[in-house]
Amino acid sequence: MTVLNIIRDCLDALLHPSARYDALTRARHRAFMAPRLLGSLAAFAAFPVYLAMRGAPTALEVAGFAWLIAPILLSWFLSRTGRYEGAHVLSSLALTGLVMTVAMTTGGIESFAAIWLVVVPLEAALSASRRVVAFACALTLGCTAALIAFGHFDLLPPPDANSVSRGVFMAFGVASATLYAAGLAFGAESLARTSVALLNVEEDRYRLLARNMSDVISRHDRNGAVQFISPAVEAMLGAPVSRLLGHGLFDRVHVADRPAYLTALSDAARGGEARSVEFRLRREVPRASARGQNGQVDFIWVEMRCRPLEQASETAVWSDAEVVAVMRDVTDRKIQEQALDLARTAAEQADASKTRFLATMSHELRTPLNAIIGFSEMIVQEDVLMIDAVRRKEYAQLINDSGQHLLSVVNGILDMSKMESGNFEISPEPFAPRAALINCCNLLALKARENAIDLVTRAPDDLPVMTGDPRAFKQIVLNLVANAIKFTERGGSVTVSAGVEGSRLVLRVCDTGVGISADDLKRIGNPFFQAGKTYQRRHEGTGLGLSIVKSLVALHAGEINVQSKLDEGTTVTVALPLAFTPRAEQPTSNIATLTPAVRSTIPEPSHQVKKSA
Repeated sequence: MTVLNIIRDCLDALLHPSARYDALTRARHRAFMAPRLLGSLAAFAAFPVYLAMRGAPTALEVAGFAWLIAPILLSWFLSRTGRYEGAHVLSSLALTGLVMTVAMTTGGIESFAAIWLVVVPLEAALSASRRVVAFACALTLGCTAALIAFGHFDLLPPPDANSVSRGVFMAFGVASATLYAAGLAFGAESLARTSVALLNVEEDRYRLLARNMSDVISRHDRNGAVQFISPAVEAMLGAPVSRLLGHGLFDRVHVADRPAYLTALSDAARGGEARSVEFRLRREVPRASARGQNGQVDFIWVEMRCRPLEQASETAVWSDAEVVAVMRDVTDRKIQEQALDLARTAAEQADASKTRFLATMSHELRTPLNAIIGFSEMIVQEDVLMIDAVRRKEYAQLINDSGQHLLSVVNGILDMSKMESGNFEISPEPFAPRAALINCCNLLALKARENAIDLVTRAPDDLPVMTGDPRAFKQIVLNLVANAIKFTERGGSVTVSAGVEGSRLVLRVCDTGVGISADDLKRIGNPFFQAGKTYQRRHEGTGLGLSIVKSLVALHAGEINVQSKLDEGTTVTVALPLAFTPRAEQPTSNIATLTPAVRSTIPEPSHQVKKSA
């Protein structure tokens, strides 16, 4: 270990605790204490030699050497209190007092010690405090003026007449002052070098943090132009920093989010408070994957927190205000929020479905059960009520009809449950769609006649044989036609038509019924949903008909389209492939809904079957 290291360790042990954890403060305290302690120790070491060469000292010489204790006391004061400026003030007073004492006894302003007054402001400059430097300058000027005044009024003893000794003392004063000033200069240079080194270390530290932070740090003017942006943005956006300066970052902000982005920066610059905003940024991705499956550019969600940058000058105006911002990629959080929203929506829909299910089932089950219980009790009490055979047969038929209705409701619920759980199996086979279509319409012709509705079936004779599940096809036709008849007023009409378009069989069921509102049209096909309010129901049913149709069409890889308008009627179009091949995973059906009713036309077939009253 070198001598300098030993001295540095000794000085560090004497430092005040407040100066041990700051490198620059520690260096300043060392620069203050080291020369004073070393100078005082050197003076005490030279004092015996001086006595041996000079002999008995004078009172002035004893006072001068005694004054050398002051630097030790100043070092002790700084090590105990840590008051750096106060120590410099006391040092200026001590040095000025010593110089004035020597100068007043050796010729005043013409004394060899007067040159040391120049050193006082130079020493105060090491304090890096304007107040200390101003105090030292004022003290030096005052002492200089006092020495001149004392000499002018002959208040001081005359200088030594011996020119040789006077010249020696003058040379000693100049040389010692020069050496001390040189020491101060080296101390100032050392402090400056330490300050620059510490500044570089701090800059390197912040630069290292900026390069290795996952968050992006940027500096903007109030118009959003980027003045600086950290290299972390290259990993976030895949673009070099040079392309994001100026308005390069703004050009990547999603068009819909640009007003919020600029507003946050402007408010932070003007209001002086932190602002937070979330927006989308376009990210550079390889060309092969630059567009997703839907052809959309890849955007990420970022959260930006911005606040005004502290101005170095108090004269800075608002127009020159700058903003520092920290941006963080929050895409994963946004995806989670969207997933939560979807889950919440699904839960709300499930709750609404449960409510609709309870409201519908309570009505659909209670009505036939009341009939079954009531008429069965009447048959049990036929002796008391004297029911004849004709009435008994009628009651039995009503009980049977109510039971059949209950069975159809339960079968619909079971079919819907199987479809939603994926356990509903279809058995594709070749069949004639025209015969199946006419058969279904014949089954519903009686119901149409009872409601005074014209049921028209348009099925070309040359409809080709298709491959699919004939049972499911019939269920699709029966549900659509039954719905059309149910929601058509007396005197209306229901038209069922079929045709071939490309490789698909297109089935259309058009009615002139009550129609569906735009709001309800969006939810058509949901289980247990019926258009209109539950308490305003005018028609019986569970609300499963179109939902079952939707699922059956999806199992056949087909499409369904619903077009309707209130009081004008509804058109339901189903497109099924002529040659259906079952797959492991069936796609979900595509239900497109439009408010205005557009009656798509099919070329008039050669054969029409009309079922009417």
